[in-house]
Amino acid sequence: MNSWKDKFPKDLQEKIAEVDEMISGRLNEITEQELYNQQRVLELYRKHRVAEEDLVGSTGYGYDDVGRDKLEKIFAEYFKTEDALVRPQIVSGTHAIKTCLFGVMRPGDTLYYMTGMPYDTIQEVIGIAGDNPGTFKEYDMHFEYTPLLENGEVDYESCGKFLEEHPDVKVIALQRSRGYATRDSFTIEKIKRMIAFIKERAPKAIIFVDNCYGEFSETEEPTFFGADLLAGSLFKNAGAGIVKGGAFIVGRKDLIAKCAAHLIAPGSGKSEGPTYAYLRDFYQGFFMAPHTTGQAIKGSIYAAALLEKLGMDVSPKWDAPRTDLVQTITFGAREPMIKFCAAIQHNSAMNAFVDPVPSYMDGYEDEIIMASGSFTEGSTIELSSDGPLREPYCLYIQGGLSYEHVKNAITEAAFETFYK
Repeated sequence: MNSWKDKFPKDLQEKIAEVDEMISGRLNEITEQELYNQQRVLELYRKHRVAEEDLVGSTGYGYDDVGRDKLEKIFAEYFKTEDALVRPQIVSGTHAIKTCLFGVMRPGDTLYYMTGMPYDTIQEVIGIAGDNPGTFKEYDMHFEYTPLLENGEVDYESCGKFLEEHPDVKVIALQRSRGYATRDSFTIEKIKRMIAFIKERAPKAIIFVDNCYGEFSETEEPTFFGADLLAGSLFKNAGAGIVKGGAFIVGRKDLIAKCAAHLIAPGSGKSEGPTYAYLRDFYQGFFMAPHTTGQAIKGSIYAAALLEKLGMDVSPKWDAPRTDLVQTITFGAREPMIKFCAAIQHNSAMNAFVDPVPSYMDGYEDEIIMASGSFTEGSTIELSSDGPLREPYCLYIQGGLSYEHVKNAITEAAFETFYK
């Protein structure tokens, strides 16, 4: 029997074999996580009697869309919240976050990030980067943050002082994923501590969590422990690579009503919003999400183990806790980062013949290199890699619809970058 490894040099084949043996136990743990999360989703589909008629969708205003309403009940129950918005009209995770913030904040209110400076696109929404219309500045809404400690952890002492001095802060935000930072993403255990800290010191504040890349990455979610509002993308984890667009928001019923009023219109809110032909993908994607997310995480574990054996600085390590899809590799120089990213593109299902070229993108201040041979544009539950071309030259690898694809692509990229 021929092996997919035969094309690689003997040294690389040996490293692959060592990695396979080393990570086998960790992969089994992820399989158990997939099983647990899949069981919870299956029980909800059975409880709510999901049927063919729920997949039809609606047009026009979207009144009496029973499939949409049922799906939102399923999302709310999975995240253990009172209500949800699951809509194709929310175009991205950033749009979902913006909808939350503008939905619940008013002129004079303050947004406070306890997890350091948010990533680039949220800086644009706030107005501290770029020169765009419609930012916080135009609405006299304020932004504050406390930098993280040097080890990437929350500075609880400084956060406590800030909350003591600003008792009327309206929204306290927690960013689960690292974005384009080099810190570790925050595990649920760490977010649980943050939420408890906030509830003790600022009980009236709305606790908002940016959950992008995080759904189904563990067996618990931030809303299980008291987060008031949470947002994520449907063409990332929660859509399993099946959903073509849209995003979701879950949380307290009164806050979801405010978000719906901002998204659609006061007086219409949740009652409007057609779903066209989206519902079949939404239902199937959410059903597949536990498995697909697990496949992507397994791929990240393999990537971390193999690339560390090749002398690279990786984060998280292969045996570290995982709380999202993001795997970083630090190259320390521009050219190998571009070369590795190009190899990921060349081992994608779509546009494998394309060479990624560093360029400036809306929402980012530095040149970005990006490989994304995905079936859905921007679908980072599918294998992609990207990063800003700035020190220390970190490439951020996300996703993978199957472990087998990630393993092939990462190995090919390692071969192209380090053996040629």
